[in-house]
Amino acid sequence: MNKRILRGHHLLCVHGFRGMGYSSEFVQKMQQIVEEIRNTDLDFPVQVIAGLDETCFSCPHKGEGYCNKSPESNAHVLGMDRRVISHLGLEDGQVYQKSELVKAVKKYVEPEDLDELCKGCSWLEYGVCKEGIAELKKT
Repeated sequence: MNKRILRGHHLLCVHGFRGMGYSSEFVQKMQQIVEEIRNTDLDFPVQVIAGLDETCFSCPHKGEGYCNKSPESNAHVLGMDRRVISHLGLEDGQVYQKSELVKAVKKYVEPEDLDELCKGCSWLEYGVCKEGIAELKKT
């Protein structure tokens, strides 16, 4: 399998994703990546970045190299990326095996950590991300 590119905060989103999104194209792309991440039979390289990733290219808010949902959006999502990357002890731009990343999230992230790591995220209020992290920790 080819290398995937994921932004830092999407390392958490994939565990709580329940089919909601910014557009049908975004949902379809996110669902594909989520299925690969959740498939314990698959392992593949993932480059972790603070910036636009594969799912972002299917988002209607994608600008020329940045998120343009609102004037503050790009700084907000980059902040989430950097907080998650730091919290997991990763390096921006480095490549890791998917299995390593899932283990790191399971080990180092508690559901309540999302209140700070994902502060200001519009999806946080739905509770699905916290549920997804809680479910991951049970496995």
